[in-house]
Amino acid sequence: MTIKHHLSDELLMAYAAAELPEAFNLVIAAHLSMCDECRARSMAFDALGGAVIEDSTCEMSAGSLEACMARINGLSQAPATGMRRGDRVLPAPVLDYVGGGLEAVKWRALGMGVRQSILRIGDKGASARLLYIPAGAAMPDHGHRGLELTLVLQGAFRDEADRFGRGDIEVADASVEHTPVAEAGEACICLAATQGSLKFNALLPRLAQPFFRI
Repeated sequence: MTIKHHLSDELLMAYAAAELPEAFNLVIAAHLSMCDECRARSMAFDALGGAVIEDSTCEMSAGSLEACMARINGLSQAPATGMRRGDRVLPAPVLDYVGGGLEAVKWRALGMGVRQSILRIGDKGASARLLYIPAGAAMPDHGHRGLELTLVLQGAFRDEADRFGRGDIEVADASVEHTPVAEAGEACICLAATQGSLKFNALLPRLAQPFFRI
């Protein structure tokens, strides 16, 4: 697996500082479990933060150091593949949200063969979902009202920016409008975290939007 699209230093630092909504933390943790490069950078930021805390004279909130150390230990103990035995698609951080492997995902049809499964997230700052896009199928043309992180777990898709394969992560904000198209040959499965609702350009997706919570 060759990963071309990585997380920015800004996102990794925000993740290390626990400044992101739970949905974004999930996508980032899933990517880190698949990407040696970003995992090493993330652990470096965690270590840097620990050194700053050690040198700081300010008071820490109760349990903050323990929470930080638990996350560092979790990353360092994760297997290099980031996958639990018996599942070839879902990274380990996603399994607990799904309640099992890919066979446990509760899909809901969106039309044209596209399916989604909205994950139960306690923090309402952003939503997280699994998306299943049949090979060769396209998502409707859309923009964004906030930040969106999309991690490819199976197959690949292309949009106006580039090609994204397994392990790649696309970062889109309000300046991005695109039409993701799954490559031929294999269905594309993605994990996406989104702030706010999407901005669809076509009428039909806009009408269906409240029902599908996208």
